[in-house]
Amino acid sequence: MTDQERFRQVMGHFATGVAVVTGRDGDGQTLGFTANAVVSVSLDPLLVLVGVDHASSSLPALRESGVFALSFLGASQKGLARRFAAETRAERFAGVPIRTEETGAPILEEALAWLDCRVWKEVEAGDHLLLIGEVERCGGGEGEEPLVFYRGAYGTVCP
Repeated sequence: MTDQERFRQVMGHFATGVAVVTGRDGDGQTLGFTANAVVSVSLDPLLVLVGVDHASSSLPALRESGVFALSFLGASQKGLARRFAAETRAERFAGVPIRTEETGAPILEEALAWLDCRVWKEVEAGDHLLLIGEVERCGGGEGEEPLVFYRGAYGTVCP
């Protein structure tokens, strides 16, 4: 087993929430992908971090636009998590209701909770770029249990 494989296996034991990162390209077309590398950074100012693989086809548009949204998924939304992780860009938003808030980045209408962000800072980190976003607006948090990712599978938590 390589060091990278072992690291991935070990990190799989750390349960994370599941979010869909969304934005728009220069033509106004929606883009999005599933992420679990999301971290609350600061309360003053309100900052959140998302890790984006340098190989992501969405990264150039996110950098150019300077905005993104995070839609946190609920336990019943495993299908959306898989769709935004695997489907082609055009298929990801098919039939998925979206709306916008302050920045114009698309927010998944049925998300458990959401953050609308402007890029505050970019930090190089190995094969990822960390986008630190200043939160312009946020909402949700009512309803079902959150979707979590643990040991390579989607699940939920019971308080």
